[in-house]
Amino acid sequence: MKVNFKYGPVMLLFLLAALPARAQQHSQALPGLSVRDGVLVLNDKPYRGIGANYYSLFCRTLQDTSDKSYQKGLRRLARAGIPFVRFSCGGFWPINWDLYLRDKQTYFRLLDDVVQTAENHEIGLIPSLFWYLPAVPDIMHERMDRLGDPNSKTAAFIRRYTEEVVTRYRNTPAIWGWEFGNEYNLRADLPNAKEHRPPAIPRFKTPRERTERDDLSSRHMLAAFAEFARTVRIYDKHRIIITGNSIPRPSAYHNTHENNWTLDTKEQFARILRRDNPDPFDVISVHVYPVKNHRYAAGAKTLESLIRTVQTYSLQARKPLFIGEFGASAELGKEKERAAFTKLISAIVENRIPLSAFWVFDLSKQQDWNVTFANDRAYMLTIVAEANVRLGATD
Repeated sequence: MKVNFKYGPVMLLFLLAALPARAQQHSQALPGLSVRDGVLVLNDKPYRGIGANYYSLFCRTLQDTSDKSYQKGLRRLARAGIPFVRFSCGGFWPINWDLYLRDKQTYFRLLDDVVQTAENHEIGLIPSLFWYLPAVPDIMHERMDRLGDPNSKTAAFIRRYTEEVVTRYRNTPAIWGWEFGNEYNLRADLPNAKEHRPPAIPRFKTPRERTERDDLSSRHMLAAFAEFARTVRIYDKHRIIITGNSIPRPSAYHNTHENNWTLDTKEQFARILRRDNPDPFDVISVHVYPVKNHRYAAGAKTLESLIRTVQTYSLQARKPLFIGEFGASAELGKEKERAAFTKLISAIVENRIPLSAFWVFDLSKQQDWNVTFANDRAYMLTIVAEANVRLGATD
């Protein structure tokens, strides 16, 4: 609409109010990533990009408040053409939540500086609020089955921390989206759950022992997802919400419905993929890695074909795909490692995957996966930056 500036201020306001709501919304791009008509959008334009997992970005500072290594890390990543990072936005073990529980002011002052640093360097952040599965029930002195009870202390903690983080940072362009946790779906409905219960390490403030009540079911997982997503949407109406899930296990459907390890069909895989990324989660989250025995989900024979399959289902669901983790281990040897990583990047570019992040930047505890600017895996940063150019970053 052309505005005639001979009109006074009152008439001008009237004319602006008459604009369609969609036109007014687009006059100022919303901060962070959102989904519009099934398309991932940044700054009001379709977006595709590859970032990095920077797991310890904030965790290090929680353990040592003088550690500001994230300042150098974010600066160098931004300059190297890495557009965003995914990180753990909270403690891992229950003991790592002590600062939050006793001194929120200091806790959030530390997190404020991380977010401000990202904003200064114009690099996006995807905080994963509850990275480690059992931590919140442990903090609340409840068993993991309480994740499924909206009246539990565990659910109340999820709502409270989510509200505090989202309301504090929803106005910064540094936050690109909100993620619940890391790979909860891989722990759900296991036929041999007893063998995979979380470790009991009392010095880290876990329970002294685990019981069958710590065996995660998909019902409990989805209930916790719902508490998180509903809370985010109360305070942030547009940014993407992410489960943080990995690729479903090859037998996930049968694990749930028959308590066995029968391999799922493609149709069953698709059902689980949709189930585990329910509305209002508006992206499909998977993590993909090479498997030695090539026993991939959905009957795929290669990792590249698995990526194509998941992208197809994502497009059908009109939920952009987020490959929240991918990578190649140094255990493969230098030549095979580089070949595997290059093939993954090629699959991401060729299938025009909207969002992905390699595992992992500057995490010395995982030497086989660690990527820094100084080690012999630094070439991965260059490959990712070049791929971002090929993806076009924004259309």
